[in-house]
Amino acid sequence: MTTLILDTESLVVQVTVKDEKLVVEMIDGRSLSVPLSWYPRLLHASPKELQNWQIFGDGYAIEWADLDEHIGIEGLLAGKCSGESSKSFER
Repeated sequence: MTTLILDTESLVVQVTVKDEKLVVEMIDGRSLSVPLSWYPRLLHASPKELQNWQIFGDGYAIEWADLDEHIGIEGLLAGKCSGESSKSFER
């Protein structure tokens, strides 16, 4: 088992959704882009819901309260997608 250890402080400063991708800008100048398909709640959200995000935990996570979606920056950097199955999303 490996553990992600961040050498620099990676904090979220901006979030954009475009071209079916989630783009996260970090305080250290990096940008990370992942497919929306990694996060079914975001993939099926309306444009208005996608815009209603907030930085959570001083930049360690992103929250979409209306969608009950929380994404941590460490998980994004590690390449982890949502563990939510299609069946649970349908419920």
